[in-house]
Amino acid sequence: MTDPAGSVLDRAHGIVDDRTLSSVQAWKEQHPGALAIGYMPIYVPRPFLEAIGCLPVALFGGGDGIDIIRGDSYFQSYICHIPRSTVELALSGNLASLDGVLFPSICDVIRNLGGMWKMLFPEVYATYVDLPQNFDPEVGGAFYVREMERIARELRERGARPMEPAALAKAIGAENARREAISELDAFRREEPWRCKASEAYLIVRAGAVLETTVHTALIRDFLAAARERKGRPVDNVRVVISGSFCEQPPLELIRALEKSGCDIVDDDFQLGMRMIDGPIEVRGSEDPLVALSRAYLEHGRATASRYIGDLVKGASLISRVRSHRAEGVIFAAASFCDPALLDQPMIEAALTRAGVPHTSFKFSENMGQFQVIREQAGAFSDAVKLWGAAS
Repeated sequence: MTDPAGSVLDRAHGIVDDRTLSSVQAWKEQHPGALAIGYMPIYVPRPFLEAIGCLPVALFGGGDGIDIIRGDSYFQSYICHIPRSTVELALSGNLASLDGVLFPSICDVIRNLGGMWKMLFPEVYATYVDLPQNFDPEVGGAFYVREMERIARELRERGARPMEPAALAKAIGAENARREAISELDAFRREEPWRCKASEAYLIVRAGAVLETTVHTALIRDFLAAARERKGRPVDNVRVVISGSFCEQPPLELIRALEKSGCDIVDDDFQLGMRMIDGPIEVRGSEDPLVALSRAYLEHGRATASRYIGDLVKGASLISRVRSHRAEGVIFAAASFCDPALLDQPMIEAALTRAGVPHTSFKFSENMGQFQVIREQAGAFSDAVKLWGAAS
């Protein structure tokens, strides 16, 4: 008997595996003169780009599907893998459909990648998006608005539409609908992980990296409708939260290996850009929708290693999610050489220990191909949690 959810997953998997961005090229053919603008994870305001007629395209490197030959010659070996594979993709012509790339303030490596891009591809628009770390609306909020206005002007010179408040408000409405669909998907996999695995939700969300918002929302809804009809029964797995994978993404098979080890992943920071803002983006009355975007980032942005949290306690947000999602433990999974994540790790682990939350950790790279050791480690962790108790 065919699984309708499986056919939706096949569509999503095909989109995720398409490193040539053929769907982006098809979109450009359907929208003559429109721009496709790539961006490195974690976050840029996608509604802002759609409002000026651009297709936002999230870039996650080459994963395990590309051999790095030329990319290694542009970066030192003791940094994460994603900049090298991204350069390899670009030098191989796989990103030729992009008219520009945004490099948000994630870390020094991504900042340097932006500079490298300008040297390698001077004809392609490239800019650093300096997201605010001061959350005062009159300071960081105003800075955020000015940054978006600057990018809008520069893209307008390359063929984008002028920024219009009505168009941005409409794009924000579409983004809120997508955000609501993702929230329903996340809630569904938390409550019934035997009907929807984290690896499946990952594919459905990641497919949106190259899709218009409304198209992605329809894909999520199609999957939810089909997955809710699945037969299944609860399994005695351990409920875990994954943290640390906010930028470079683990191979899909690694996520599946964790599931096979006896873990139900009920929350994670995979594809954080799609979930960076908690709740809807609220446009108040007649205010400039850019101000609404700014406020959403300042007030409702999710805690992550690349975001300054001031006097707040590292790990407090993670522990709150553990409690609210009835998780029994945390797996800290960070990309090798990821400075933001690995600098946070000792503070987060200390917070988890103080809170009595079982935890374990490992490092990965996007192109790793052996998962048995990690599967055994996760299996031992899940067994220990079953035997000696969950987070209280």
